[in-house]
Amino acid sequence: MKKMNWITGIMSLAMIFSASQALAGNISINGSTTVLPIAQKTAEAFMKEQPDVKISISGGGSGNGIKALIDKTTDIADSSRAITPAEIDQAKAKGANPVEFIVAFDCIVPVVHPTNPLKDITLDQLKGIYKGDIKNWKEIGGADKPIVIISRDTSSGTYEVWEEKVMKKERVFPGALLQASNGAVVQAVSSNPNAIGYIGLGYVDKSVKGLSANGIVGSKETTLNKTYPISRPLYMYTPVPPAGDVKNFLDFVVSAKGQKLVEEDGFIPLK
Repeated sequence: MKKMNWITGIMSLAMIFSASQALAGNISINGSTTVLPIAQKTAEAFMKEQPDVKISISGGGSGNGIKALIDKTTDIADSSRAITPAEIDQAKAKGANPVEFIVAFDCIVPVVHPTNPLKDITLDQLKGIYKGDIKNWKEIGGADKPIVIISRDTSSGTYEVWEEKVMKKERVFPGALLQASNGAVVQAVSSNPNAIGYIGLGYVDKSVKGLSANGIVGSKETTLNKTYPISRPLYMYTPVPPAGDVKNFLDFVVSAKGQKLVEEDGFIPLK
């Protein structure tokens, strides 16, 4: 579902102008690699309609996007988790007043290599694996093979949601292989028959096998009805109430046309 250019080039897309040099007609977007495909696709469509507006987009994780928001070096911060009260306080201390926009919904899907016979996994099993307590696939009904754990790095909003909903605030064990993006997790899991990882729904493709969690398949329906246990909103934040081209772009993202693009990317639209 995700093209290879998002896997190999996701950390830095076309940089037109730096956020610190933002001019009228230029919008800078920074942050979550989960939200990045949404930002890219909607930005491309918006710039076709508004050719005088140039939008620069970079990834790096939700934490990096919110840091740029706090420092007022980006117009929009993409985030796959909610901004924290402490981050809001930091932003206000620097003269910013973050404004939140929910732009889509998503769920985090555990993924394994397509040859793995497992179809379902419980949250308790996931926690045991990521704590390092469950070390072999045979312990949960799989082959007699060591489990290779792929995780996101701590600047990732996806990691923070995983830590909250799966790990219950316990840390992923130090032996996990950390990846900087959803695309990198897909690449790592697809190339290792013994690996397990977790990615946003929009990144699940044929190169990996998505597992149901607690017997519930992650989907549009189970995310919206809140039966899937690892679901979340996806956000864009502005450092101040948006105006001009920034407001017009955000209005476009949540419009019927923008939300259609969200769904085409494999994410879950607001309506």
